[in-house]
Amino acid sequence: MTSNDTTRAPHPYVGMWVTADGHIRQELLPDGRYDEARGTRESAYTGRYTVTGSHIDYVDDTGFTATGDVRDGVLFHEHLVLYREGDERAREDGRRPRG
Repeated sequence: MTSNDTTRAPHPYVGMWVTADGHIRQELLPDGRYDEARGTRESAYTGRYTVTGSHIDYVDDTGFTATGDVRDGVLFHEHLVLYREGDERAREDGRRPRG
């Protein structure tokens, strides 16, 4: 390794995010791409994302755009609420009655 080589840790938001019911699973990849599965449909939406502070801008591979914001470790992505995979809050929210 030379002094010009740098090793960059992945952004803290990189990883799997899921809805409380597990139906939607969105993986933010370290290369700035995302892959979203819905139900049994793998890679239902794919594209790229950029992070500015706690805000995420998405552009899918068809050109559709969306946004998200991370607050208190929860990703609010348009009308969705996603939790880190394995987050206890996801299971708690999934048990709440819908009303």
